[in-house]
Formats: sequence, C-alpha cells, structure tokens
Amino acid sequence: MEALFVGKFRSQLWFVLLISFLLSLILLFFYHSSITGGDQNNGVTFLVNNFVNVIQDRKNKSIDFAVNSSHRTITLSTNYHNFTCELTTNRNSGGQVKVSQEKNETIEHISPSLDSCSGRYIYMHDVPRKFNEDLLKDCHSLIKWFDMCQYISNLGLGPKIENSERVLSSEGWFATNQFTLGIIFHNRMKQYKCLTNDSLLASAIYVPFYPGFDVSRYLWGFNISVRDAASFALVKWLTQKPEWKRMWGRDHFLVGGRPAWDLRRQTDDDSDWGSKLMLLPESNNITLLSVEASLSNNDFAIPYPTYFHPSKDIQVRKWQRKMRRMERRYLFTFTGAPRPNSPGSIRGELIDQCQSSSTCNFVSCLHGAKKCEDPLKVLKAFQSSVFCLQPAGDSLTRRSTFDSILAGCIPVFFHPGSAYAQYIWYMPRNHTKYSVFIPQNDLKDRKVLINETLLQVPKKEVLAMREEVIKLIPRIVYADPRYRLERLEDAFDIAVKGVLDRVEAVRRGIKKGQDPSIGFAEYNVTKF
Repeated sequence: MEALFVGKFRSQLWFVLLISFLLSLILLFFYHSSITGGDQNNGVTFLVNNFVNVIQDRKNKSIDFAVNSSHRTITLSTNYHNFTCELTTNRNSGGQVKVSQEKNETIEHISPSLDSCSGRYIYMHDVPRKFNEDLLKDCHSLIKWFDMCQYISNLGLGPKIENSERVLSSEGWFATNQFTLGIIFHNRMKQYKCLTNDSLLASAIYVPFYPGFDVSRYLWGFNISVRDAASFALVKWLTQKPEWKRMWGRDHFLVGGRPAWDLRRQTDDDSDWGSKLMLLPESNNITLLSVEASLSNNDFAIPYPTYFHPSKDIQVRKWQRKMRRMERRYLFTFTGAPRPNSPGSIRGELIDQCQSSSTCNFVSCLHGAKKCEDPLKVLKAFQSSVFCLQPAGDSLTRRSTFDSILAGCIPVFFHPGSAYAQYIWYMPRNHTKYSVFIPQNDLKDRKVLINETLLQVPKKEVLAMREEVIKLIPRIVYADPRYRLERLEDAFDIAVKGVLDRVEAVRRGIKKGQDPSIGFAEYNVTKF
C-alpha cells in the first residue's frame, strides 16, 4: 500500500514539473516575440480557455487553452509516464496546448488565468506637459469667475472637508469642484491595475489631455484661433504616433471635464461658444468621456465628481448604512436658483411650488449664496429629504444629481436628457426603479403639482427606490486616486470597462469586414 502511494505521489510530482516546464517555455516564447517585434495591428494577446476545469473523465483527462500569436508557428509534443503534452501555434488559428492523462486519478484545479489583465490593458500616451500639467500652473486663470487653485490640490480632489456638524462620515471627504474630473481621472489612471507601457498589449489608448481647462481659459473675450490652438496641436501630435495608425484613433479616448458641447463649437464665429476639438476630422475617431454627452455617438457621459472619494470599501459601506438610517423630514428639496433669462427654464415654477409647500425645503443659490457652495449645507439638505428636484441648469445635466444620490435622496427629473439618455453605463435602464419623472411641459402648462405627484407614490415604492439609489453610490463616486478599492467598482472602473467594450465591438466589426466609421461618431437626433 505504501509503495502504491509513493508511486502515485511521484507520478503526480513529475506531472507538476512537466506543466511548470511547459508554461516556462510558453512564457519564454512570448517574451522573445515581444522583444523581436510583431504585428502592430494585433500585438501579442494571451487568451486562456478552459484552464480552470477540474477534469473528471477517468479515461481521458485533458486541459486545453489557446494562445494567439500572429507571427510565430511552433509545435511541441511530449509524453512522460502516460502524460501527454502538446503545444501548437499557428499564424491564423492561434495555438493550443493539450495535456492528457491516461490514468484513473483526477487532476486537481489549476490556476484560473495566466493573465488577469488580458483584454483590459490600457496604454497612456506620454503627451507633452503643455496639454495637462502646464495648464494647472496658471490655476488662477483656469476659470474666469473664480480661483481654481485650491481645487486642484490633492490630485484634483480639492481641500479636505472638516466634518464639524457630523453630517459626513469620518474619512474620504473633499471640497471637490465639478470641473476637476479630468485631473481626477488622469490620476486614477496612473494607479490602474492593467496600465501598460507596451502599447502593443493595449486594448485601448488613453490621452491625458485636459480640454475642459484648456478651453475654459478662453471662453470669454478670446478669438477662435486662441481657443482651438491646443486642439489642433494635440491632434497633430497624436496622428504622428504609431499607436494612432493601428485603428486610426478608434481605440483612443480622453476625458473632457466639462459638458461635451463646450468642445463642439458649430461655427467659426468668434462669438460662438467653446472649442472645435471634437469636430476636427481626426477627433471623429476618438471617444470622449464627459460629464454631459452631446448628440454624437462618440460622446459618453460619466458622473460629475462628488464630495466623497473613499480609499477603502468599508468607507462606502459605512456611508450607505448611514444613509439608510437617515430621518427625512421633508418630502422634497430644491437647491438652485431661477433662470429668468432662459425662456425654456422651469426653475421659476419649481421655486414657486416649493415655497408654497410646507413639505418642501428650498435652498437658494441666487447670487452665489454661501449655502450652495458649502458641501455640508448641500448634503445636509439632501439627507433630510425623500425626493430631490433635478431640473436642467445651464445645460441638461447637473452635478446636484450625483450629490443627491450620494445622500440617498430620490432624484426627480423633468427631461430625459438630464440622466436617462446620458449615464447609460451607470443607471438602471428602468428609470422608475430609482427616480421619478415629471414632463417639464406638464409643469410649464401647470398641469401638475409636484407636492401631489410625489405624495401619490406608495410608501413601499419609495422605500424600494431609496434602496436602489443607495446601491448606486459606489458606482457614482470616484475613489481617492492614491488608493484602490478592494472589491467595489467606482465610476472610473465603470468608465474604463465601457470604453474597453466599445473598442472591442469596433474590432469585432472590422474582423467581419464592416466599415468602422459607420455610426461611430454620427449624430443621433433622437438621443434625448
């Protein structure tokens, strides 16, 4: 019996050694491929299939996985003590390794993956400093109306908030400005687990340009030549890089930091708004992530930054528990100011209805009221309310939407372009699960009363919606760039996944012979 046990042990030991040798040979092969050059269109991709199977067939047990390589052909086969190993690579079909055991023993579970970043690698262009870091040096003039210097501190998170009123949890809170998303995203990317210095491995290419800050310096009193100078320079720089020629930019993406409309000036009139970055011919091949998307198919909306930037999962969980326990004494809250010079605005009507209702809390932001600039005051107002009104502001979307979700307050929308058609990677498709919709035309025509409409929502549905809103919190916050969350996906993670899926869909289309330009950047007039 002892001899039989020793025999089995030795047999399985040799099998482990054989597998180790085989894997080392494969890694050596691909290392050689990477340093001797390869196809710039495909690079070297490691795909592992069926490597996690626990083989239970007692007659013929095998482990299979595929290795794609467009420029090598190798065949290796070996047999030792009834274990058979075979490696074959081919230019067209990739490769296959097969390990077979003609014995009665079961082969135990083996590593689930050789490369957890396969299909997730991102290469970050090392763009000249004038496109990002140098812009921040003159922080006093980034935006005409106020000084941005304090807000670019802490990697774009802004100064820490003192929790003097115990409105917040103990850690992770900053006075973050809504326009610093480009800085935050850039610094998060520097910590991205699957960031690579080898562009041949990359599934997508990130361009760390700060177009929001570039254009905001020149929105008032400057001609279009000044406003467009950096955009033209960036495009020229990108198109000279070998990474561009691989997919002609369709695997490239950047973060706007402002509504996409600010980067899509329609005319060359000096009085027109914004820059022309995303209307340049080359930019039609780039995906833009911004806090508000335009009608173009290559614009995708990602959340405005909130005041909460957790460094650990437990900080998020604690905050969610706190929001579930909050006592909400107001039925609804509106934080904002009227727009008397905007003919289509419904804010005046909202304010009138709020002020005439004892169940509404109105926080006035007229003339830059201090309450609206104080994170503690804003979050305290949202925490004390069941519903939070989110009409359009200077554009269709508002940072306030995400502040209210952070506070567990159910958003009330009046236009589908304020959230439903915007944050498609983040919000449930069934918008009734987390929000209430009141058509703005009904409000303009005074066909509805907000107070009555919200009171008609059954309590059971209110509780379900609030829970859905609280569950959204991890998805709409950006973690502190100096740390990584353990299990939770934040807004950055979801944005990266969205880009990778989009680029992969384009690649699949190209393999099928489809024209990648069709539909990539077309305007969808029915989007909103």
